[in-house]
Amino acid sequence: MVDDALEDEEDYRPRLRLSRRGILVLSGLGAAVLGLLGWVVFFSSVLDVRIVAIQGLNDDKLTVDQVRDAIGAVQHGPLAQVDLDAVQRRVQGIPRVAKVEVWRGWPHTLRVKVIERQPVAAVKEADGRFTEVDAGGVSFATDPTPPSGVPVVQLQLSPSAQDAATVFSQADLVKGAVQVAAGLPAEVAGRAGSLQVRSYDDIELQLTGGGLVRWGSPELTARKAKVLVALLHQKAATYDVSAPDAPAISG
Repeated sequence: MVDDALEDEEDYRPRLRLSRRGILVLSGLGAAVLGLLGWVVFFSSVLDVRIVAIQGLNDDKLTVDQVRDAIGAVQHGPLAQVDLDAVQRRVQGIPRVAKVEVWRGWPHTLRVKVIERQPVAAVKEADGRFTEVDAGGVSFATDPTPPSGVPVVQLQLSPSAQDAATVFSQADLVKGAVQVAAGLPAEVAGRAGSLQVRSYDDIELQLTGGGLVRWGSPELTARKAKVLVALLHQKAATYDVSAPDAPAISG
């Protein structure tokens, strides 16, 4: 009987019901709140960009100010409205930049991570200046002096190479030398002074501190590099890896 009484009491307990007008009022309040939040996030100055944080810069060749100048006016205003793709494209347009990542750091920071191009060779130009080239063959800077730690590519074309210019242009020869430079292991690249290019199949690597490497053509660069590392354990004046399956040393 007690249970029946409790069930009857629950059946007659008043339930909260919203009228149509109440539902409309609550919906209106919800929309107003969402509208206010949207205005705060997208249009007001409450969440404006106040900091542009640049990461990944290695030296003074590329500065924070240069990156910010490249971003331009896109970096101003509400953080939510910053066009991240536009920022990425603008920074990617800097010759020294290889890759860019851009994201929002709420509430006020635009974050930009830069990966700079690293030179594997410096090509000596006719005017005496040096063009830096990365492992992908991209030329990205020209300076009065070459960067340290990378070989200098110099064209000293033989008469036969000049006659074969229609087959192998100077650009092709430089590309081949850069391919060799990019394939040098770290222990060799640190000792590389210059790459002398006389023809497509006559490239020589001059080592700092003495030693000449007859490289031959850019073909089989990975194989030649492994053979050269083994040969360098022996003291010699000349190391010949032009035929990597039959290497030789002399002097």
